[in-house]
Amino acid sequence: MNPVRLIMVLVAAVSAIGLAVVLKRALGGEPAAPVARAAPVAEPARSMTQVLVAKRDLPIGTRLVAADVAWQAWPSGAVNGAFITNGAAPDGKVEAAKATLAATADQMAGVDPAKVVDGAIVRDPILTGEPITARKIVRGGEGGYLSVVLTPGKRAMSVPVTSDTAVGGFILPGDRVDVVSTRDAPAVPDSVAAGKVIIAETVLQNIRVLALDQSAVAEKDAKSIVAATATLEVGPVEAETLARAKAYGPVTLALRAYTDLGGPSGVTGPAGGDSTVRINRGGATTSVAVRP
Repeated sequence: MNPVRLIMVLVAAVSAIGLAVVLKRALGGEPAAPVARAAPVAEPARSMTQVLVAKRDLPIGTRLVAADVAWQAWPSGAVNGAFITNGAAPDGKVEAAKATLAATADQMAGVDPAKVVDGAIVRDPILTGEPITARKIVRGGEGGYLSVVLTPGKRAMSVPVTSDTAVGGFILPGDRVDVVSTRDAPAVPDSVAAGKVIIAETVLQNIRVLALDQSAVAEKDAKSIVAATATLEVGPVEAETLARAKAYGPVTLALRAYTDLGGPSGVTGPAGGDSTVRINRGGATTSVAVRP
C-alpha cells in the first residue's frame, strides 16, 4: 500500500475514534446505574387519649346532662392534667388529673359521660369542643355551688325550721313553698274576753327551696329530709320581707303543688281585709287574725 494512503487511513481512523469519544462525553457519557429508592418509612401511630369535651356552648348555670358532653380523641402529648380523661393519659398525667379532679376521680375510667357530669353545674362558660375541667364545673356540696345555682338577681337566705314547720320533712331541695309568718298581736277591742291574739299571714309565695341544712340535692330515692334550716331563693325585696317576718316570730313553710311552678312568685299583695276567728276552749277565748 502506498505509505501516504496508509497514513491518511490511520489519521481518519484516529479522528473517528476521537469524534466518537467527544460525542459520547457531550451526550453525558455512560448512563448512570439506576439508584434504588428507599421505601417510605411509616410514621408511628400517634397515641390518643379520650378527653371529655363540650358538645355545645355551655353558659354559666347550665345543669349538665349526657347530651351536653362526649368523649373525644385527643393527642396524648397535649393532654392537660386538668382534663377529664378515660385514664389512658401517658407520663403520669392520669395521676395529676386525679389529684386535680378529686371530686371526679372515681368517675374518670372511661364510663358513660352521663355519670361523669351527674349533678354538675357550669361555673364558668365552656365553648363547643372545649375540654371539661373541674375548675369550670361544680357539684352539690362543693364550695360555690349555691352561687352558681342561684337565678341571676336572686339571693339565698336561710330560715330555721322544724318537722312541724316544714311539712314533717317532706319538703326537699327544688320544691316550691309559701312562707307563713305568725306573731302575737294586741287583743281585739270588741272581743268577749281578753285573750291571746295570733296573726298568721302569708308573706311570700311560690319560693324555691335551694337547700336543707347543707344538702343542696336530695339523696337518690329520698322522700323526706328533717332539717334545722331551709335555704330559700329570694329577691332583694323578698329578703327584707323574710327578715322582718323572722324578727316578728317563727315562720312556717307551706309546700306547694309541683304544677304551681309557673305561678306568681314573691311578696304577697295586700289583702282585701283582715278577719278574726275567735276560738273558745275551756272558757278561754283566743282570737286569731287571718288574711284571705
